[in-house]
Amino acid sequence: MRVQILSVLIACLMVRSVLAEDWPQYRGPDRNEVSTETGLLQKWPAGGPQLLWTCKSAGIGYSGVAIVKDRLWTIGGRDDTEHLLALDIGKIADGAVPEAWTAKIGPLFDWKGNQWSAGPASTPTIDGELTFALGGMGDLLCVQTADGKEVWRKNLSRDLEAQVNPIGGGPKNLGWGFTWSPLVDGEKLICIAGGPKGTIAALDKRTGDVLWRTAEVKDQAAYTSPMVAEIDGVRQYVVLTNQGLFGVAAKDGRVLWNHRRQPAYGTEVVNSPIIHGSHIFTTVGAGQGCDLLQIQRTGDEFQVKPIYANKNLMNHHGNVALVGEHLFGYSEGKGWMCQSFLSGEIAWKERAKLPAGSMTSADGRIYCYSEDDGTTVLIEASSTGWLEAGRFRSPQASTLRKPRGKIWTPPVISGGRLFVRDQELLYCYDVQAKK
Repeated sequence: MRVQILSVLIACLMVRSVLAEDWPQYRGPDRNEVSTETGLLQKWPAGGPQLLWTCKSAGIGYSGVAIVKDRLWTIGGRDDTEHLLALDIGKIADGAVPEAWTAKIGPLFDWKGNQWSAGPASTPTIDGELTFALGGMGDLLCVQTADGKEVWRKNLSRDLEAQVNPIGGGPKNLGWGFTWSPLVDGEKLICIAGGPKGTIAALDKRTGDVLWRTAEVKDQAAYTSPMVAEIDGVRQYVVLTNQGLFGVAAKDGRVLWNHRRQPAYGTEVVNSPIIHGSHIFTTVGAGQGCDLLQIQRTGDEFQVKPIYANKNLMNHHGNVALVGEHLFGYSEGKGWMCQSFLSGEIAWKERAKLPAGSMTSADGRIYCYSEDDGTTVLIEASSTGWLEAGRFRSPQASTLRKPRGKIWTPPVISGGRLFVRDQELLYCYDVQAKK
């Protein structure tokens, strides 16, 4: 009997080791684009990993995917409406992906003369029984995770007087739309509203009621998402806008520190900060460069200490990740790059192997996804050079993208599977190592 019980326990542990590593929000569990999964393929076969299924109805837009167990959520535009979509990815039949439910968010983001991007660009956030989604026009929706039934909704422009910095294009106070991804912290839903009432808004996640606004800072929202940090024992939310980087107390939104940039960023600000201990890294494209700051506490006051500012890693919107002691991502004008996090020095750069794109990381590997043609390349997360371990190209490209738009949705790793999206097309590949 004891032997049988032991065998069952061992079997359960083995199953648990290969269960899906949930990816419940923007950039993963820790919002850092680093998966903790192991047991993944370290080298791909010729032609790439096995394609498990294709979904051709994800809708238009650049939203990422969120995954919990065997359900996947994303946001997509169908006709003139943006929808939150829930797919049952554990019930694939003959290559078809069944929809568990859909929930209407609001009107499709677009504007006359727009040649770049239409539809949503925010990633849903899954928080137990509640799911949160933001549409491009500022419609913020809370639904029941199980069935998509609406709990509450707000329109940020109307209800919070929210504003997006329109630098680089788009309508006044809207720009390229609302693109930040909701952050749940305990009972609070943290939003980058922007505008005259305050840049950050904390809502009651169950009712949508406003708990506080950061009225001391009234920057318009950029395209970055709010980040949570614990610095010297103080929980805080960190936000990057065109005017700079600042942190506020999680308890009441009081500004703890504020690093104003001189001059302000003169282009779209898309990449969210990377926080490692008391250090915060930012990168912006179009010649703006990257910065590393250290936030130091003396008594009740915080100070900002600049560590470096250079133009080595300049990433516009393809995202960057810190793996170990090095940053990986694409730098405009230089190619794919590995840069020391603390010194800012370039470890290596590679222009010829792959055009610009987005990335994610898992199990000692970097997954690079080309914005031009949907080629995905697996490289080692090494500081010695571009060490390639396989590549493939998505079998089909979107026909619904705007004329000047490219593939800007980062890949995701969850449960031994690789997910890549190109507008309405969502592909799932098997990257689990076989025992």
